[in-house]
Formats: sequence, C-alpha cells, structure tokens
Amino acid sequence: MATEIIVPALGESVTEATVAKWLKKVGDAVAVDDPLVELETDKVTLEVNAKEAGVLKEIKVETGANVEVGAVLGSIAAGGAAAASAKAAAPAPAKKSEPVAAKVASKPASNDAFLSPAVRKLVDDN
Repeated sequence: MATEIIVPALGESVTEATVAKWLKKVGDAVAVDDPLVELETDKVTLEVNAKEAGVLKEIKVETGANVEVGAVLGSIAAGGAAAASAKAAAPAPAKKSEPVAAKVASKPASNDAFLSPAVRKLVDDN
C-alpha cells in the first residue's frame, strides 16, 4: 500500500507553492518524519516530511512546478525493503568498557572563601 505525499495547508491566505527541491530520490528509503521535499511560498520555505516509513516510490511533481494545497507530490511505498534498510542502517551495539577511576583533585579546606562585599556585610551584620 502506498501513502501519498500531499501539499499541506500553507497558511490563511496562501493557496499555492513552488517545489523548490526534492531531498530524496525515487527508490530512497525514508523513515517517519524524514524531510522529503522543500516547498517555497512568497513568505516561507517549508519541508514536507514523510508520514510513514517506506521507500519513495514516485515523484509526480518536478522541481520548479507550482502546486496547490492538497495536491499530490508523490508516494511512499510501505514494505519490507524499508524495514531491511532500516535494520542495515542501525548501528551495532557499542562495546562495554571498564569504568575508569577518575582522579579527584582535593582542594585544601580553608576559611578564606571568596565572599562578595554584599555577602561580607550580611555576615558581619548577623
């Protein structure tokens, strides 16, 4: 099953945008919330993120094209290929290392602590 990539609501008075740049290519694996495409309006540039994990199956609107709110930009195919690539991309667990004892420098105790003039006055008064 494929999930459509749709132009989101862009603002109160904004009804169209320009496809500035595709951040993924057809066949690329995508995870949930991965940025897929940048859209530009008169006022803002925004990224459209993936709603689900899968593989970018199709790009329906090329860079530079104007699109309206609700238009379909492309589609993401859910499937085993995405899961396999996600497993391959997962890092191997790190080796456990022995804890190293930290050297603690002890400061000689003294009564000559730095006190600001306001604190000295407060101490003297009480």
